[in-house]
Formats: sequence, C-alpha cells, structure tokens
Amino acid sequence: MENVNMPGAAGGGNAREQVNVPAILLMVVGGLTILSALWGLVQAVTGSNASQMAEVLNNPDIPEQFKSYIGTASKIGPFGSLFQLVLGGLTAFGGLKMKNLESYPLAIAASIIAIIPCFGSCCCTGIPVGIWALIVLNKPEVKSSFRP
Repeated sequence: MENVNMPGAAGGGNAREQVNVPAILLMVVGGLTILSALWGLVQAVTGSNASQMAEVLNNPDIPEQFKSYIGTASKIGPFGSLFQLVLGGLTAFGGLKMKNLESYPLAIAASIIAIIPCFGSCCCTGIPVGIWALIVLNKPEVKSSFRP
C-alpha cells in the first residue's frame, strides 16, 4: 500500500479519493462562471440588455439609491465580466490542479475564490463547494500528498 503521508507520493491513494469530488465541483463552478462571464461580455458588446436597463432605470418603484447602483454596475459590465472570466478560469484550473494533487496554493486560492459570492455567478453552489474543498485540502494526509 502507498504511503500517502510522503510528499509527492505516487498516486496519492486515499488523498486522491478525498479530493476527487470537491475538485470536480470546483471545475464545474469555474466553468459555469466562465459561461456566465462570456454571456455578460456578449450582452455588453451587443448592447442586448440596453432596453431592459432603461426600463429598470425609469421605473418609479425602484428607489434612487438602487438606480444609481444599477447604472454604475451597467457601465462597468464588460470589465466585471472580464474579471469574472479570469476568476472563473482560476477556479476551474485550481480544481484541475487539486484533482491531480498539484499546486496546493492554487487549489487553496480556487477554493477561496469559489466561496466569495461577488466573484462568480454560482454563489449558491460556490460557497459550499469552496468550503468543502478547503476542509479536504486542510487534512494533513491530503496536504502532504500534493506534489511540490
């Protein structure tokens, strides 16, 4: 039987089994975030949501403070989508590295990014997935199984 307590142990044994599902879920969360960011970029470039935005900003039932926030958010839309695209890519790539027991710091970073609700489209799924990944990553037998 393999020794999973040795750094870079071949195969990783039990550690590989422990990281498998949360790593795959991190890749899914990252992929969904990427898709959402690409959709946001398409909308920003084509202006396809301009009429809906005008309708929201002209609605008298919406308080002025929210209209101000919505207007500002719509102006930074393409940059927000690019930022979301980068963070989604990091989350997916970190999940891949976690699954392969490579780059422990990147796996930790991907887990933390998934937890922060403002950085992705999947905050409802990203929070539990990121927390689960962090719990698994902080187990000594998993931590020691990552390749340097």
